[in-house]
Amino acid sequence: MKLLIVSDSHGNRSALENLKVKYEGMVDAMIHCGDSELKADDPALNGFAVVGGNCDLDSRLPEELVLKIKESTIFIAHGHLLQIKSSLMNISYRAKELGADCVFFGHSHLLGAEMIDGKLFLNPGSILLPRGGNEKTYAIVNKKDSVFNVHFYNDRHEELKQYRRTFE
Repeated sequence: MKLLIVSDSHGNRSALENLKVKYEGMVDAMIHCGDSELKADDPALNGFAVVGGNCDLDSRLPEELVLKIKESTIFIAHGHLLQIKSSLMNISYRAKELGADCVFFGHSHLLGAEMIDGKLFLNPGSILLPRGGNEKTYAIVNKKDSVFNVHFYNDRHEELKQYRRTFE
């Protein structure tokens, strides 16, 4: 399984179009973790599984999604309704309820990936407004058998090798 995860594009259509040109047809899913600030039917979001965030005004965007891809159950939420800036506890409980093994979220604009109780928790950072001294980022997750390989890239598609992680 190969996934593209992006978040917090805040109206930047060109960043999303650029990702589609590079990855469409090369990944099993393209996922947007909210705060696109675009309407649900905006062409820039075509091909993305999208959730709404605190800056999204289109009520057609769901608060959360659950995707089943190959052998994985993927839970996607922006994170603001689950208070991810304070703790991952609420999003972890929700992921457990849903039987998810992958948990993707945004909101904080801070990239990160970790395994908690056998689940991959990943925030791709922000493709427009990064925080914490980071670059504009997105993530690619490869899963083979029970091994996750996580790679973060900047908006020029250069891998940020210092953030590369493998989880078993």
